[in-house]
Amino acid sequence: MSRSVLRGALAASVASAVLVAPVTALAATGAPPAPAAGAPATAPDPAGALALPRPTGPHAVGVTTLHLVDGSRPDPWVPEQKARELMVSIWYPARTGKEGTAPYMTVKEAELLLQGQGAGVPGESLSRTRTNAVADAAPLGRRRGLPLVVLSPGFGMPRSSLTALAEDLASRGYAVVGVDHTHEAATTFPGGRTETCVSCASQNEPGFGEKSARTRAADVSFVLDRLTGKKPAWKHAGLIDRSRIGMAGHSVGGNSATHTMLTDSRVRAGINMDGTFWIPIPDKGLGKPFLLLGAGRTEPGVGDPTWTRDWQRMTGWRRWAAVGTAGHGSFTDYAPLLADRLGDKEMFGTLSGTRSLEITRTYAGAFFDLHLRGRAQPLFDGPAKRYPEVTVLK
Repeated sequence: MSRSVLRGALAASVASAVLVAPVTALAATGAPPAPAAGAPATAPDPAGALALPRPTGPHAVGVTTLHLVDGSRPDPWVPEQKARELMVSIWYPARTGKEGTAPYMTVKEAELLLQGQGAGVPGESLSRTRTNAVADAAPLGRRRGLPLVVLSPGFGMPRSSLTALAEDLASRGYAVVGVDHTHEAATTFPGGRTETCVSCASQNEPGFGEKSARTRAADVSFVLDRLTGKKPAWKHAGLIDRSRIGMAGHSVGGNSATHTMLTDSRVRAGINMDGTFWIPIPDKGLGKPFLLLGAGRTEPGVGDPTWTRDWQRMTGWRRWAAVGTAGHGSFTDYAPLLADRLGDKEMFGTLSGTRSLEITRTYAGAFFDLHLRGRAQPLFDGPAKRYPEVTVLK
């Protein structure tokens, strides 16, 4: 369990992987074509470019992007910026999916992500990763009909790193909001201004994890204010059911899920995907439903000691799903995009990229279906024959 998805060992591999799809070819042809109907949902498309597997739900997916400004607090990482600015993406079930798909991330964001990990290659290949959502497509749903899930990425990672999970939940009838926690990753704002990962220089200082988790919880609460308040920032916010809100986070984003649930009563259920608990759950406990979805042989007394400690403080519905053959990066887009090309067992374990994503989507989707929709999920009752890699503890 780590603060960052990418490690130094992975950086060089990323460089070779993104160069599989030559930048010159992509520039000449534009975005790769959509896969043919009935084609396997594999990550690479026929042109060799990177592409996310298709969602599994019955609905097409739309996505929109919002620039939100919180004038009530300065930026915690750059205090001279007197207002906290955030970029968020909202994925949702859509009426059509025939138009061109939305961009994955900006070239500048991709370049800074790769450079920050020591991979000095152009960012076009990663930024041109094919998504499955149509920008600003007409939404599908009735008023107050969509449960809302908030996604918080790992440290150093943009909100796009959880796009495959977001698209899948949206295809199954959820509104999903991904948050870029400004200055914890490169973030591009309207007009082309890109803020860098200022906090990366202090990530090894004492108290860093706690500060990040608290900052993220404040970010999420502000985003919820802007989506569920009297004057919502999204014109289709009336589709959101404000009584059914959940949150999932990867790495430090997982700790921000528990802290948000403890400080914001609107968040009813949460998931920590392989993240250390930098802020402990208090002795009084966390009485809301929570899922630990971790890599390796994670169980009480083994692995990250903060999981053993906080597992005992989860007083509501709880499950610990240990994916024995996964790695820290297995719960992000970089598994289906890069794992099979890289063979980095330290980062992705021995699971294939598509299998990693299938497990993440299945267990996260089942958790939110259970706790936000009230649909029974035998997946959490014991071992599942379809997923022998996963051990579920109660």
